[in-house]
Amino acid sequence: MLLTANAMPPRLRWGLYLTTGVIMLFLLLPVVFIVLLSFGSSQWLVFPPPGWTLKWYTQFFANEEWVAAAWSSLKVAVLTTVCAVALGVPSAFALVRGRFPGRDLLYALFTLPMIVPLVIIAVAVYALFLKLGLNGTLFSFVVSHVIVALPFTIISIINALKLFDRSIEDAAVICGASRLQAIFRVTFPGIRPGMVAAGLFAFLVSWDEVVLSVMMASPTLQTLPVKMWTTLRQDLTPVIAVASTLLIGLSVVVMLIAAGLRRRSETRALELK
Repeated sequence: MLLTANAMPPRLRWGLYLTTGVIMLFLLLPVVFIVLLSFGSSQWLVFPPPGWTLKWYTQFFANEEWVAAAWSSLKVAVLTTVCAVALGVPSAFALVRGRFPGRDLLYALFTLPMIVPLVIIAVAVYALFLKLGLNGTLFSFVVSHVIVALPFTIISIINALKLFDRSIEDAAVICGASRLQAIFRVTFPGIRPGMVAAGLFAFLVSWDEVVLSVMMASPTLQTLPVKMWTTLRQDLTPVIAVASTLLIGLSVVVMLIAAGLRRRSETRALELK
């Protein structure tokens, strides 16, 4: 029998709180350190910082290479999100509502990038685009990122479809709507939280992807994680901490948006009940 936190004995409850706090502190400390280092006055990554300054942020935004890398990351992440959701929606519908041989095998193939080591996918994709002469292009970045982001979008949309009451869609058809109209006007609004979550997952997967990006990068096109990687091999400048803070900051913003949308959908569901 499961116990809620309030029903637990006081010692067990405080022990649970303490354990959770220690785990959260262990996970958050590296993030806090890197954010603080981005404001440090030392020209090296030294903790604790001897002083505080914003000059590293000034250097970051004044450097065309860093800004171009950040813009490339954002552009690739947005395009990956659009493509992954566009492919994930029909794929999820086929896997949930389709009745055809090999459906389970197809689902396994879609989720294979979550199981196969990423470096194997990176080498395979690199060899393919190198042969096609497309390595180092925006197209190669987006396609390679979609490969690893698509499983997350499909799983999110599948879960939303399984929770959606299909009788509502059937009722719309009975009332005179075509099946396609019912899907667009009834089903899509009903599974919107799952579709939004799918897009956010795809964005985050692409935003901080480094292994595939290193293989796809060229002298004229590289993402922010690739720029950080190449800079780390040459110099430990605090500008890297600035780039890391920006990566963390945007990821946190995306997660907060996801949490807000989830709370909103739960509130609407309670209101409908």
